[in-house]
Amino acid sequence: MRARNIGAAAATAVALLAARDLVQKRHALLRNFPVVGHARYLLETIGPELRQYIVTSNEEERPFSRDQRTWIYASAKEENNYFGFGTEVDVEHVQGHAYLKQRTFAGALPDLHDPQAPLPSAKVLGGPRGRAKAFRPASVVNISAMSFGSLSGAAIAALNEGAALAGAMHNTGEGGLSPYHRKGGDLVLQLGTAYFGCRDEDGGFNLDKLKDVIAGAPVKAIEIKLSQGAKPGLGGMLPGAKVTPEIAGIRGIPVGKDCASPSRHTAFSDVDSMLDFVELLATETGLPVGVKSAVGEMSFWQELATLMARGDRGVDFVTVDGGEGGTGAAPRIFADSVSLPFRMGFSRVYGTFAELGLTDELTFIGSGKLGLPENAAVAFALGVDMINVAREAMLSIGCIQAQKCHTDKCPTGIATQNPWLARGIDPASKATRAANYLRTLRKELMKVSAAVGVAHPALITADDIEIMNGDYEARTLAGVYGYKDGWGELGPHLAQEITALLTAERDHRP
Repeated sequence: MRARNIGAAAATAVALLAARDLVQKRHALLRNFPVVGHARYLLETIGPELRQYIVTSNEEERPFSRDQRTWIYASAKEENNYFGFGTEVDVEHVQGHAYLKQRTFAGALPDLHDPQAPLPSAKVLGGPRGRAKAFRPASVVNISAMSFGSLSGAAIAALNEGAALAGAMHNTGEGGLSPYHRKGGDLVLQLGTAYFGCRDEDGGFNLDKLKDVIAGAPVKAIEIKLSQGAKPGLGGMLPGAKVTPEIAGIRGIPVGKDCASPSRHTAFSDVDSMLDFVELLATETGLPVGVKSAVGEMSFWQELATLMARGDRGVDFVTVDGGEGGTGAAPRIFADSVSLPFRMGFSRVYGTFAELGLTDELTFIGSGKLGLPENAAVAFALGVDMINVAREAMLSIGCIQAQKCHTDKCPTGIATQNPWLARGIDPASKATRAANYLRTLRKELMKVSAAVGVAHPALITADDIEIMNGDYEARTLAGVYGYKDGWGELGPHLAQEITALLTAERDHRP
């Protein structure tokens, strides 16, 4: 009898716990996997003890190490994101680690104690080419292109609202502008090879439909996607089974029919016609227009820079994506071995424009695991003006790096269209976490900039960072990537302008 009572009590307790897990909104994993989901948190709690004997160290996991994920999670939850007892990096032997050189003295610096402190771009997007709707982005950290369809509606809604709370922009991805992108965040509308949302019946580009999309949403810029780091030079196929009425309506495609995304654009066929297309979009919409691409052969970039040097046509921004692979599902060879890693690829692109003196004439945006302070600092030193974050933003709203993005079985409901799994995400609470992460990353960049003695991360130079080669050699970032004097740096007028903008409030205090 006693055993029966104990069993009944235990069953009741489990049932109550399951009921609580199903209705709570704090943890997506527990909503989707009541009771058993607690095992993950238990293992996470005793992880440091387990890792002393088995599995990997805090720095070994890929693509994001345990320490990197811990920093993102803590930042998103506004918890203590400091680390104690020294670095876990093997600084005496590791190759390729970057170290910033702090300065003893510095000039004017912004207030580093204000968590809401702005960190705008040092450049006006579209300003050099006189676009009608040119603007200065309010945040140097923005959310990268991830389509509705790849991510769930709840995840897109959380990211968009989070961008709005943090004053950042949100790239729609090539899957079209969905209702989930309309939660208050400013948008960058991406046009892929299939022109989803602005295509005709044959899949060609339709300018009138583009104007209609822009007219009803807070679109601040247009990005033409040439390729992405996850699968550069590769098209895609959306199976008809996944083309629901909702997705069909957003993308402008027939319900239930296979839809191919070509590997190349049909609206233009070379750099010259691409620039005509860019100018058409900019003239008809007034918006800044740029291109996104991973970096492979360099003749494309050389021709683009050469044609832009004439001054009559040009892109307003270039988004360089690292070839390390990202949120897009792809064949292993594309993720591992197609296109250059970010630092090498970006430095080559930047150098191509620098040789012709064009770097102040356009905004450089970087993406590819740059949502960590150390990686972001290196990117800014190489000449990046803004960064886009994707996987890091997913981690901030609950991603656990399960690496099931391509299976439609994401356990936290982020990279899936499964309604049961997607219900685990509470967009309102996850939006707050996304905003916290974006703000924290900006604050960290301000701190590291101040340590180097400058007011803005774009003022960090390629000579301010050294790349270590074990304990016997170190070379500056400029030396590693062949930068000439002044490369990676803002022009004097831009440097003075952004410094004055960030320090004006402090200087006017009583």
